[in-house]
Amino acid sequence: VPQLTQLLSTAAEKVTSLGKDWHRPCLRCEKCNKTLTSGGHAEHDGKPYCNHPCYAALFGPKGFGRGGAESHTFK
Repeated sequence: VPQLTQLLSTAAEKVTSLGKDWHRPCLRCEKCNKTLTSGGHAEHDGKPYCNHPCYAALFGPKGFGRGGAESHTFK
């Protein structure tokens, strides 16, 4: 039972990001669903995104070295 209590306690931990409280496992990238850390991600229109590759590919600058074969792009 101690392991279950620890699991429930960890799942219920709250982090604050984007001006609101989140359960730690619920703070996820809108695009790839990767779990994020408070302060360790980007934001667009109030939604969290991982910095790389999602935010950079979706909202970052375009041009040389951006979106080519050496960059991650979404279709």
